[in-house]
Amino acid sequence: MNLNHYTYRVTWSPEDNEHLGLCVEFPSLSWLAETPELALVGIRQVVADVVGDLQSSGETIPQPLAEKHYSGEFRVRIPPELHRLLALQAAEQGISLNRLASAKLAG
Repeated sequence: MNLNHYTYRVTWSPEDNEHLGLCVEFPSLSWLAETPELALVGIRQVVADVVGDLQSSGETIPQPLAEKHYSGEFRVRIPPELHRLLALQAAEQGISLNRLASAKLAG
């Protein structure tokens, strides 16, 4: 398990008037600090400590998102009326419904 492969974020917290370090794979963890650099150092240390605790207790450690395999496919359920509207838009543009949906998701 490479701790550098986790997804870390630093953002400003107006409520705390400090920078907030976060880790996507561990949504319950955070670290507040005066600077973005210290917030990143802090959250990385918290994650390292938690991963160490999980390892020593034999619990499951979240896999970094960067290491997961994505097939490029997923299902989305939408109302039939929206399905029809999107199919019409795709036909009018001369593209597949899949291509239209991909473009809308990317945009």
